[in-house]
Amino acid sequence: MYLNRLSIVNYKNILQAELDFSPHINCFIGNNGVGKTNVLDAIYYLSFCKSHSNSIDSQNINHGQDFFMLEGFYTRNDVEEDIYCGLKRKQKKIFKRNKKEYERLSDHIGLLPLVLISPNDGVLIGEGSDERRKFIDGVISQYDSAYLHTLMRYNKTLAQRNSLLKSNFVDNDLIDVLDNILVETGQIIHQKRTAFIQEFLPIFQQFYNFISMDKETVNLQYSSHLQKGDFNELLKKSIEKDKIIGFTTKGIHKDDLEMTLSNYAIKRVGSQGQNKTYLIALKLAQFDFLKRMSNMNPILLLDDIFDKLDAERVHQIIKLVSEDNFGQIFITDTNRQNLNEIIKTVNSNYRLFTVENGEVK
Repeated sequence: MYLNRLSIVNYKNILQAELDFSPHINCFIGNNGVGKTNVLDAIYYLSFCKSHSNSIDSQNINHGQDFFMLEGFYTRNDVEEDIYCGLKRKQKKIFKRNKKEYERLSDHIGLLPLVLISPNDGVLIGEGSDERRKFIDGVISQYDSAYLHTLMRYNKTLAQRNSLLKSNFVDNDLIDVLDNILVETGQIIHQKRTAFIQEFLPIFQQFYNFISMDKETVNLQYSSHLQKGDFNELLKKSIEKDKIIGFTTKGIHKDDLEMTLSNYAIKRVGSQGQNKTYLIALKLAQFDFLKRMSNMNPILLLDDIFDKLDAERVHQIIKLVSEDNFGQIFITDTNRQNLNEIIKTVNSNYRLFTVENGEVK
């Protein structure tokens, strides 16, 4: 799968751009803050129906403008796909596939698999467990639409239960009904997360070992309340505590992914370079996993990934992304030297764009 052409109007600081892409390597060079990342974010938007950096849609409209429009023309399994998104201020977002509007945006997720590696990935290590759950859920949802709908049902039920727990009167019969739904959906989610991590771990370790040249060992450990007992019993035992504090304390919404380096939490012992290597290996493993599950190459977005890495690790990553295994890649960098190293390895199969003050040439 690859993106042939992208049309952008009034998206963030890009007033207008009509871009034709190489099916292999596409490089964007420019200073910080000129709009390179916004081009990648537009591509991300067409896969996930939202921005990676700003979840408030209206804030992605260029200042002073009343709307934005994105349109991508793809080749997917040898079939042309036209994906369109338009948003006017104070109006509903319109998302279309081949001129037909989606009834549910969730039906689009997974059609155009995509992996983004960006400086914002640091939240996976530095922030709370919700960020790591989002990572797991984001990967599985791209190849398993039933998982996404089950997760949405769980989260809706959880919100209803929490709202009831905060009320002055808690209807125990209604709690039982909600608990049954939480147990049903939670068990499915837990099983699929467990199976995913078991398959994902060796792929992740392989990428980390290659980039670090076997200098360190890494691991991922999935932890969940459901590993400690029957979910229904956990909910019943915690109900009095839940009523006091006003929210549900047990469930898969508390799951975490423990990230370790040499058997220690990487959050505590990892250097900037080791953390960056860890995150890049995670995302490259995500790419490889999605490729296996969907039988197509996801689009790979690499946003300023070489910062804080030593020359050896940069060289290893350049060797990786220059191979044919990765299909279509979009890379941003302020350093022309890194892009030149990549370009050398791909002969003529690339396009180089310069970005300045929202203009892409």
